[in-house]
Amino acid sequence: MFDLAVIMDIFASLPVVFYLCVFVFCILVGSFLNVVIYRLPVMMLRDWQQQTLDYYGAELPKAFIKKYQPKGRFDLIKPDSTCPKCQHKIRAWENIPIFSYLFLRGRCSQCSTHISIRYPLVELATGLIGLWAALHFGVTLQTLVLIFASFLLISMIMIDIDHMLLPDDLTLGLLWLGLIAAMNNVFVTLPDALLGVVFGYGILWAIYWGFKLLTGKEGMGYGDFKLLAALGAFVGWQHLLIIILLSSVVGLVLGLLLP
Repeated sequence: MFDLAVIMDIFASLPVVFYLCVFVFCILVGSFLNVVIYRLPVMMLRDWQQQTLDYYGAELPKAFIKKYQPKGRFDLIKPDSTCPKCQHKIRAWENIPIFSYLFLRGRCSQCSTHISIRYPLVELATGLIGLWAALHFGVTLQTLVLIFASFLLISMIMIDIDHMLLPDDLTLGLLWLGLIAAMNNVFVTLPDALLGVVFGYGILWAIYWGFKLLTGKEGMGYGDFKLLAALGAFVGWQHLLIIILLSSVVGLVLGLLLP
């Protein structure tokens, strides 16, 4: 029978094994996050296209429908990953986090097309964040929650960089994770978490509408409201200002570094 307490006791008595397991687990998940980062926006686009065709189908030209009708299954599982240039199917040994990239010297095994270094960097970052959480919090619920929160945040950051989009599947997933953690007093109490959600959303909502009334332009998207609300569930209302300041600094740095 699965007993989390027993497993935690075993890991607590073998810290090196615990750290190694956390790192390996996180880089494996990091490999999957690369799939999420690429495919989730495409899945959303296909869904929007299908909804549009379903709603306006009778009024649209057949050529338009044929062009934009989503074809075949496309999700986080299927189709199999392939090289975008030669369509070579990525084999299992070519998909080992970090090591496959090094072994292949950053190129497709069939056509030698350059593979973006971002893939192993995402895997490594996921592993290092998980390792930091394990070293800092030990064998605790805080470590477990932080690791899963980092999975969602890494995916959101990369998708936002690529598409200026924060998917509800990720932001709301992070929000619920924060609230569930608060129910167990992992970081903050549930009342503080709920106030963090309300104020997190409300602060950016007020800034958004104030900016729009003054300039007639949208300064941010609704996904930003949901993200700050989700972070508020983790840190409580008391630390929202720090989160806003840190987010502003990170956004400024990324804006200067990225084209």
